[in-house]
This record gives sequence, structure tokens and C-alpha cells, in this order.
Amino acid sequence: MKVGITGHQRLEDASGWDWVKMEMDNFLAKLRRPLVGITCLAEGADSLFAELVLQHGGSLEAVVPFPEYELLLPAHQRNRYRALLDAASVITVLEKRRSKQESYFAAGKKVVDATDLLLAVWDGKPAKGLGGTADIVKYARQELKPVIHVDPIRRSVTDG
Repeated sequence: MKVGITGHQRLEDASGWDWVKMEMDNFLAKLRRPLVGITCLAEGADSLFAELVLQHGGSLEAVVPFPEYELLLPAHQRNRYRALLDAASVITVLEKRRSKQESYFAAGKKVVDATDLLLAVWDGKPAKGLGGTADIVKYARQELKPVIHVDPIRRSVTDG
């Protein structure tokens, strides 16, 4: 099964990451094999998801929004990003769009297009900029892709 990820890079309450990790881990354990995780490897939900996919014996497909993407990551995230990128069996680097936000949106759409379902670590709020989690969830729904909503605020997991 091909599972994509979209989600927050940071949570208002950082302790929520432990809950998110547990829920993603439980979810991935139930999926049919072979398991393929498709991700942009951003900080937060994407990287956590990628690590869990590998722990479950799955493979990674990375979608890099533009060639210089790594340079925009926080310094503390770059080693983790490189390690996950090295672990990916497929790496797709997209051409840079007019803006970073347009590039992020294009990458998120690419993730959705390649998946059987989308896992969304999302507080349910509108995106703060084009290509944010809300935009990717909306696109997935338009494309009739199943979405599993992992809400770190309400600590709930729902289909839809």
C-alpha cells in the first residue's frame, strides 16, 4: 500500500508529538504490505512518518519540492533529512516554481497523486500559506483519495 503524508512541522504543544507517533505507528502496523511511504521529508510529521515507515520494513519515496530545498531546513534537521533521503528508494526532485509556496503545493499534490491514501497530521485549521496541510487535504479530497486525519489538538483519528 502506498501511503502519503502531509502535516505540521511544529505543534503548539510539543508533547503532542509522542501521541502522534503512537497513532501513526499503530496505523502503519495495520496496513497491508508491501508498505511504501511517500513524503517530502519536511521537519515534523513528514520526517516522523518516514522513520516509522522504515521501522515497519517499508520503503520510502521522497518528493523534493525544489533542488535547494535542503538549504531552507533548520540546521538541526539537515542530518535527519539527508539520512532519510539516503534511505529513499525513489527520489523525485521537482523544478522550482515562482515561489516556495507554489513549490510546496506542487510537491504536496505530487505526494497525493502517488498514494492510495493520505495520512494528515493536522489541527483542522486553514493553511498559513499556499501548500500548507489544509491545502493538501483539500486537494486529496478533490481527487477522492482517502484521508486519515490525525488531529494532535483533539487527539483524535478520523477517516474523511
